[in-house]
Amino acid sequence: MKSTKMKMLLLSIVMVIIGIGVGMALVGGSKIPTLSDGTEIIAELDGKNFTANDLYAKMKEQGGEDVLLSLIDEYIANKEIEDNSEAVEYAESYISNLKAQYESYGQNFDEVLSEYYESEEQFKEIITNDYTKNLVAEKFIKNTENKFITEKEVKEYWEDEITGAMTVRYILVVPEEVDADAEDYEDKVEANEAAALKEANEIIQKLKDGEDFAELAKKHSDDSSTASEGGLYSGFVETDVVSEFWDASIALEDGKYTKTPVKSSYGYFVIQRVSQDEKPSLEESKDECLDAIYEKKVSEDANLNGKAWIEIRKSYNLNIVDSEVSKSYQKTVKELNKTAEK
Repeated sequence: MKSTKMKMLLLSIVMVIIGIGVGMALVGGSKIPTLSDGTEIIAELDGKNFTANDLYAKMKEQGGEDVLLSLIDEYIANKEIEDNSEAVEYAESYISNLKAQYESYGQNFDEVLSEYYESEEQFKEIITNDYTKNLVAEKFIKNTENKFITEKEVKEYWEDEITGAMTVRYILVVPEEVDADAEDYEDKVEANEAAALKEANEIIQKLKDGEDFAELAKKHSDDSSTASEGGLYSGFVETDVVSEFWDASIALEDGKYTKTPVKSSYGYFVIQRVSQDEKPSLEESKDECLDAIYEKKVSEDANLNGKAWIEIRKSYNLNIVDSEVSKSYQKTVKELNKTAEK
C-alpha cells in the first residue's frame, strides 16, 4: 500500500507540473513567478529558488515511469470503457468486505486506511481505476486479432472441452460425520464410510428390483437441494461438478443408472442419466472458450496483463519524449518480453 501512496503523491506532483506547463497555476490569484529564462518557480527558501525543473527531476528519480504510465493507462482505460459502473460496483463491494474483515478482527478500518490514503473516496478511486485497467487488458487479450489467444486455441478448446449440458437424477449418500476428538476416530470414520457404501449399494439393488429412481431419491438422498425434486439436476457442464460425477454421467446412456456407487469427496453417488443437449456451435461457445483460455493463461503468467498493456500503448502510438523515462520504459518492456520467452 505504501508504494501506492507514493504513486498518488507523485501523481499529484505531475498534475501540478501540468498546471504550471500551461501557465494557469495560480497562487492567491496571481501567476506563479518565473526565472528570466521562463522556468517556473515553485517555492523559495533562504534565497534559493525551487523550480518546476527541480520538481520534475525529483519526480523522475522517484518513479517517473510508473507515474507516467499510470496517467497514460488511465487515459486509455477511460476511452476504452466509457461506462465504468462495473468497476465502481466492484470497488464498493471490495471496500465493504474489507471493512467487515477488519471489524471481525476488532480493528478500525478508517484508522488503518488513513495511514495510507487521504480518504476512502481516494482508495475507492484507485481500486476502480485498477479494475478498469484490468478489464481493458482482458478485452485486448481476448481479441484474437491481437494474438495473445489464437483462433486455433479457441477451436481446440471447443473441440476438447465444450459439450452439451447434461441432465441427470442422482442420490447422494453422505457418511455420518465423526467428531475429531472422538476415541477410535479413524475406526469410526472407516465404519461410517462402509455404512454409506452399503446403503448406496442397497439403493442400486432397489433400482434393479424395479423401484422408481425419483421416489428413491426423495427418500434416501442426503442432498436437500435436489432430493425433493427426485434428485433432478439439469443443465450442468463438466466444470460445474466434481470429475467423478461428470465421468460417470457422460459414460451412461439416457435412462441408465450407475451399477456401482460413485465415490467422491462428498460421499457416494448413484446417478441416472436423463439426457444431454447437443453440443453448442463454436460461435455460440466462443465467449466461454475465451474466458476459460484467458483464466488459464493468467494463472500461468502473472505478467500477462502487463504485456497486453505494452501492446495497447503501442496501438495508441505512445511516444515517450523524455529520453531517461523512455530508456527506463524500454528496459521494462524488455524484461517483460523475456518472461514471455521462458
